[in-house]
Amino acid sequence: MSDREQSDYAESKVPAATLTFWALKLIATTVGEIAGNLVSMSWLGETTARAGQEGVNGYFVGTAMFGLALLITAWVQIRASRFNKWIYWATIVASTTFGTTLADFATRSLGIGYTGGSLLLFGLVLVSLFMWKLDEGKISADVITSRKSEVHYWVTITFSQTLGTALGDWFADTAGLGYAGSTAVFTVVLAIIAALYFTRAASPVLLFWSAFIITRPFGAVFGNLFDKPIERGGYGISRLLLTIILLVLMIVCLWLLPQRAKTSHEAESRA
Repeated sequence: MSDREQSDYAESKVPAATLTFWALKLIATTVGEIAGNLVSMSWLGETTARAGQEGVNGYFVGTAMFGLALLITAWVQIRASRFNKWIYWATIVASTTFGTTLADFATRSLGIGYTGGSLLLFGLVLVSLFMWKLDEGKISADVITSRKSEVHYWVTITFSQTLGTALGDWFADTAGLGYAGSTAVFTVVLAIIAALYFTRAASPVLLFWSAFIITRPFGAVFGNLFDKPIERGGYGISRLLLTIILLVLMIVCLWLLPQRAKTSHEAESRA
């Protein structure tokens, strides 16, 4: 295999998995859940008295809107020759809002249910990772230095973002833990993953993808804790207000906090 085939880029196209990365990931997953709910449930009426009366399925329309946004941002991200934090995180937000509305459409409008949706999407995540391993011989975490691996990366992320909403709903509703209880469960799981990472007790790549997947349902139930009505176990805060606050917070963090991508040399040293 030639050097060109092994590495299309001089540095990774995604940010290094630092504390800044994980802080931004938590904000992005939460804003994606709330913004997706804002569009499909509040603006398009899926959880209002006019649901279904206008011949429009809000989950489907929201999925189409955010799917288009994801296609555009992912195309720009993959076409870019080097890591750009603004493009990368715009793509992450697009994927998480798309995942929110797609999961709701599948589990609610199509009637798959939270259990069926979670199992189906978890299977798709595993298939995506398996195809990545089969195609490239390895699965990467924060070192993406070829266009082929980047395509696998974003496909896996999209499936994991969609899984997060279905899994979060399963814990909150089907398992009966509610939004606060589910938030506590996912917080403990993330703490365990962090402990395993710092003690080097498991593969860093396995822990990265485990954390990446679990931060999504954490963001889903944490976001729902604030935006769902009080009678459904939430705080009933305006979705529009929460979306604006989180987007501003994310922009400020992107502006102030340092981020970098690993170089191809660093990738080789870790291989």
